[in-house]
Amino acid sequence: MAEGWHGWDAYAKFYDWENARTAGRRDVAFWQGVTERLGGRVLELGAGTGRITIPLARAGIPIVGVDRSASMLAYARRRWRRQRRPTPLALTRGDIRALPYGDGAFQIVLAPYGILQSLIRDKDLAATLSEVRRVLAPGGRFGIDLVPDVPNWREYRRRVSLTGHRRPGGPPITLVESVHQDRAKRLTTFDHEYTEGRGRAREVHRFTVTFRTLPVKTMLGRVERAGFAVDAVLGGYDGRTWDDQADTWIVMARKA
Repeated sequence: MAEGWHGWDAYAKFYDWENARTAGRRDVAFWQGVTERLGGRVLELGAGTGRITIPLARAGIPIVGVDRSASMLAYARRRWRRQRRPTPLALTRGDIRALPYGDGAFQIVLAPYGILQSLIRDKDLAATLSEVRRVLAPGGRFGIDLVPDVPNWREYRRRVSLTGHRRPGGPPITLVESVHQDRAKRLTTFDHEYTEGRGRAREVHRFTVTFRTLPVKTMLGRVERAGFAVDAVLGGYDGRTWDDQADTWIVMARKA
């Protein structure tokens, strides 16, 4: 079985382009509000291209980002340099199952936009939750954002999902995608084929990413078993209460 982090180095080149056409920035303001209200040093798991890390850092929030993918972090560093900020931004290449930080180093840990769904084995999730608890200070807060519709995607093969341009006048990009579901293991696998350019200048990039989605009640049990007390379960970035039809699953917990 592939690891949950496989495919993300190849994904880095296209992640922001695709994300802008799907999820957008709805979650950025939510996490900025949470971290400003709670205060303290923040760790973001799966910082990737800096989609959340950089807006929060720009707002003056003391944040550190960690990600397994060197390619994703390279895009984040380039994005930060374009901000022309005088202070460095700590972006670390590391495994969220074995965080490279000291005990009690953070007051807040964020797991935004389904990063915990990239943990495709129970032992991986357990290790990550244990590490989050270790690096949180007493009473520290843990915010988890899950994508609920992933296991509901209908299976299909080689569908054109997105077309467009990375920048005006740039080469065209086409995403051809296949989706496979393993319902018994709760795994959703996306086979991506990105074609950039035309004719002889065309480049084709193929990679696969896999996600594991647990029901909310199961995830809450895992979080509590790891030593957290759940403070709230939300069903949207506007703070609404969670229900079975919610299009976002947000868990707010604290180190018990």
